Amino acid sequence: MMEQEVLNGHDAEIDVPDEDQNGVANEVSGTAGVEGTNIVNSVAVDHRIKRKAKRLIKQLSKEIVTNGATVVPGTRLLKNSRRPRNGYGRGLPKKGGAGGKGVWGKLGSELVEVDVDMNDPNYDSDSLDNGDIELKTIIPEMTDEEIQKGTEPIVLEYFEHGDTAEAAMAFDELNCGTKRYMIPVLAVEIAMDHKPSHREMTSVLISDLYGRVVTQKDIARAFEGLLKNLPDLVLDTPDAATVLGNFIARAVADDCLPPKFVQIWKEKVDCDHARQALARADTLLSMKHGLVRLDNVWGVSGGLRPVKYLTRQMTLLLQEYLSSGDLQEATRCLLELEVPHFHHELVYEAVVMTIEAINGHTEEMMCKLLKSLYAAIIITPDMMERGFLRVYEDMPDICLDVPLAYTVLERFVERCQKGGFLTDEVIKKMPSRGRKRFVSEGDGGRVKNHDFV
Repeated sequence: MMEQEVLNGHDAEIDVPDEDQNGVANEVSGTAGVEGTNIVNSVAVDHRIKRKAKRLIKQLSKEIVTNGATVVPGTRLLKNSRRPRNGYGRGLPKKGGAGGKGVWGKLGSELVEVDVDMNDPNYDSDSLDNGDIELKTIIPEMTDEEIQKGTEPIVLEYFEHGDTAEAAMAFDELNCGTKRYMIPVLAVEIAMDHKPSHREMTSVLISDLYGRVVTQKDIARAFEGLLKNLPDLVLDTPDAATVLGNFIARAVADDCLPPKFVQIWKEKVDCDHARQALARADTLLSMKHGLVRLDNVWGVSGGLRPVKYLTRQMTLLLQEYLSSGDLQEATRCLLELEVPHFHHELVYEAVVMTIEAINGHTEEMMCKLLKSLYAAIIITPDMMERGFLRVYEDMPDICLDVPLAYTVLERFVERCQKGGFLTDEVIKKMPSRGRKRFVSEGDGGRVKNHDFV
């Protein structure tokens, strides 16, 4: 009789000798008369099962007979078997299928609640009841174009109000992420197209943003990018190399850049413009008391300059205008002074210069200049009125040097009135020179002064 057993995933046949079968039959027939057929059959069957199980264990541990050939099973087959090795059981996987790597686990284990990481991309909040769920807003990092569009209006607005704290709050709202270095880059590029006072404000802004919005590495990376992009910047700003050198030196003086930055990049760059910028920065830093002087690297701007200096500059401006007749150059020079609150001085000097010249050509040119500045809203009506009123107050002193001062003033005011930039109030307040006359008989020949309007 052939019986088949499944061993380690293979089918093996075990032969049972015929003599054993006959012996069992004889034993059964011999005992039938003493205890009965049913009892003997049960004993024989139990005895047969025990012998079979014992023989199976012996063969499993030592050898397997297949078609008359003896085969010794490999240790790897027994080692990797997931079936029990005690000879008992139904051939099921150990630990219900949950024993070892790469297994599917116990049946129904997917229904058991387990700790799930909420940051797992495969986490499904609807599958588990976790109570209150907090949703967080994730803002993606801005692109280069978006950063440029967001930074430019902030810098231009900062040029108007000059409040670095407000600018820093505006930059905090931009999700620049790893691209924060672009803020100093864009600020410097915008400042290159503006006046020295705006460049000074940009240096102050970079210094105040350090440690709050940008780090030292961000500032260093920004100036590295500016040095590499310098050939393109020179096309729009011819003196970009000098300006960038001033920015680098000022950043070193403000402790925003390490002093070794200049020396390191002098050995790396191969562009002439970049070498010029670094040489400029090195020269400023190597000067005696250079770090102190770098506070005024962009010059003193606006109202910080002395009044005498501003008055002298305006006088030179008017003299140059009378010589060249260039309105645009005169306007540019006035705007470079950056003193809109002091424009009444230009009006005062222009009127006094016209009175002293006693020349129709000078009157015409000065009227043309004041009209142009008034139309461009460079000189406001308030500044214009204040300048003329100052002349009216000083007419007694002016008249000592220019006897015809009142006559020239009256003629010039009439010309300006026709130009349309003088109000009626200014015209009504214009003084006139008092006339001296000898009165009739009976006054004793006394000379009396009468003012006639």
